[in-house]
Parts: sequence; C-alpha cells; structure tokens
Amino acid sequence: MIRFLFKGIIRDKNRSLLPVLVISIGVFLTVLGSCWFKGIFSDMIDVNANFSTGHVKIMSRAYADNAGQMPNDLALSEAGQLVEELQTAYPGLEWVQRIHFGGLLDVPDEAGETRGQGMATGWGIDFFSPGTQEPQRMNIPGSIVKGALPARPGEALISHEFAERFGIGIGDTVTLFGSTMYGGMAFANFTVAGAVRFGMRALDRGAIIIDITDAQAALDMADAAGEILGFFRDGRYDGARALQLKTDFNARYESETDEFAPLMLRLNDQNGLEDYLALSESISGIMIFIFVLAMSIVLWNTGLLGGLRRYNEFGIRLAMGEEKKHIYRTLIIESVLIGAIGSVVGTALGLAAALPLQEYGLSFGSAVQGGGIMMPEVFRTRVGPEAFYIGFIPGLVSMVLGNALSGIGIYRRRTAVLFKELSV
Repeated sequence: MIRFLFKGIIRDKNRSLLPVLVISIGVFLTVLGSCWFKGIFSDMIDVNANFSTGHVKIMSRAYADNAGQMPNDLALSEAGQLVEELQTAYPGLEWVQRIHFGGLLDVPDEAGETRGQGMATGWGIDFFSPGTQEPQRMNIPGSIVKGALPARPGEALISHEFAERFGIGIGDTVTLFGSTMYGGMAFANFTVAGAVRFGMRALDRGAIIIDITDAQAALDMADAAGEILGFFRDGRYDGARALQLKTDFNARYESETDEFAPLMLRLNDQNGLEDYLALSESISGIMIFIFVLAMSIVLWNTGLLGGLRRYNEFGIRLAMGEEKKHIYRTLIIESVLIGAIGSVVGTALGLAAALPLQEYGLSFGSAVQGGGIMMPEVFRTRVGPEAFYIGFIPGLVSMVLGNALSGIGIYRRRTAVLFKELSV
C-alpha cells in the first residue's frame, strides 16, 4: 500500500508539488533559524563566560555589590589559598584568578614626554603558569593582529585600535596609571608585545592585558584577586550544576557577617543573562509552534483545493465500495509521505545554508554592541544533533494536520448522489 501511494505521489505532481514546496520552505527556515539562534545564544554565553562571568564567579560580598565599578579595594585577599581550597572541594572545575581594572594608558615620545593618553580597561590573567588555558579561553592567540603573546613579565597586549590611534609599535613602552588596592596612586611601565582585536567594540576601543603577577605588583594586590572564576572542565555551561555548586559554597559562609567574605554567583546571575538563557532554551519550541501553525493553515487550504480536484476520485472510490475510513486513512498516509519528502529536502537545504555560516558567520559590526552583555560582532550558526531532526516536527505535523482537517470532507460525501454525479 505504501509503495503504491508513493508511486502516486511521485507521478501526480499536481497532488504533491505544492505541499512539498511549502513544507520544504518551512523546514528550511526552521532548521536554519534553529541553528542561527543556537549559535547566537551559545556565542553570547561563551563570550560572557570567558571574558567576564565565568561559569561561576567568586568575589567578596562588597565587590559583588559594586562589580561594575571594578572596586579592587574590595578584592579578595589570600586568593591563592582560596583557590587551593576550591580545587580540593570542587575538582570538576578549573579555577583561575583575575584582576579587572581600569586606568589611563600614557604613550611617551622619544624624549619620554607624553604624546598621547587614553582610557583603557585592563585584565590581569595567568599567562605564564604551566598548563594555563587563560589565553586560549579568551581567544587571545587568534585575536593577535601583530606581535605575539607576552613571553616574560613586564610585557603587555593592547587593543589594535588603541595602538593605531596613537601609533604604538611592537616593543614600544606604555605607562599604566591607576589606583592601588589601598587607594594610592599606581603606575607601571609595560613593553608592548602585541596588539589584539576581539571583534567586540567595548574591548577593542581600549584594552590592556597583562600577566596577573604584573597586575598584582602594579596595583599593590599581593596574593589578592578581584575575581576567581570557575569553568567546567568540559567547557559547557550547566545551569543546574552551577546552581547546586553556588548553593553549597554560599552555605559555608552564610553565618559570616564580614563584607569581605566570599560570595559565589553563577553565570545566570550576572549581566542580565538569566532572561537570555531562558529564551535560548525555548527558542526552538517557539519556532516549531509558529511554523506548525502557519504551515498547517497553508496546507489545510492546499488540502481543500486538492480535495476539490479529487472530488470525483473520492466519489468513484466510494461508489466502488471503498470505505470512507479507508480513503481517509490513505489520505493521512499520503500526507506522512509528502511530509517526509518535504522534511528531508528542507533539512538538507537548511544544513547546506547553516554549515557555511557556522564556519564564516555574518558580521554585524558595532551594531550589536552596547549594554551590559558582551556580544560578538560576527554571528555564526551552530549545527548540533537536533538540526538533523527538528525540521521533521513541523514538516510532518503540519502536513498531517492540514490533510486531516481537509480530509473531513470525505465523510460528508453522500453515496446517494454519487451515480448522479458520475452520469453528468
């Protein structure tokens, strides 16, 4: 029976061409849209985690209340000991210290006089410890426009835009002016080892990245860190696991009243990411619902038109003694076959469009920048296992639903008028 119906679908283009086209387009948009939104949200989460929030972050309570101001006077002291305790208590995460600071970069001329100054946002990260993954985590090697990674203490990376604006070359010296952990004046000279461009306006406008030991020395933060970030070792953020970790850690210090007691936050709790994470989890369901509804309406009307064209066919089959429920059942089976064909074609087209975008992406420039959430300028799709089957849900459901609704007309045929129709 299925083979017979399949031959009928292939040979009768009037019966199958329009539904297959409608389903293919809908499935194509579903697959491409799902991969697109998954890529956007995944990249956004990864960028925020790697540069700012971690999968979990530990700060002092006072620092957490004023985190946007980078208040290193409220930093965690004895950070090294705390990291060792975290590595023992939670070995499933990689723990890293960071210092996030702001300051003024002074560019001297050949005589040592100031020839340019600009505001800069700085990071103190671990460049030199054996096995450190911090440069790779922040994609620093892939973002270097000229020069190289710092090879020794006293070297720094600066943003390419800043370097171009002030004519800074590799090997030149820049002076960082800031404030120490204790509110004093801080200044330190650094040799420019390289220039980086991350593709995020907030970072590329003015940034300096130095080793954390250099930051601790420059800002008078011996064995202190503004933030301790934790990353799951598989590289994927798990909200439920992070919540359990946060609850367990904060319970240890619940009885302490000291404002410098450590406090853990998970990624969801920072930069307004909670709503974006919730949206990313439901976006596929929302898209499927929209396309199922839209395509069902279109295919219902297509089925009604097809039913009118096949009015005599159904009449003849009823007159020959075929039961209405059998005709209706074959109509549903046809819809499943047509839906499957359209879903395969649409999924193939969707994947064909998504795979190049996963590699090269689309650049939106600075149009996506702004606000408290870090966004990459280049958006890429992300093709996961669900991309190979998600299109079949709207493809099959909408076709079957549309034909089921239009096929109800079969039960309204009256056998008494069939011979009159056939004799006309």
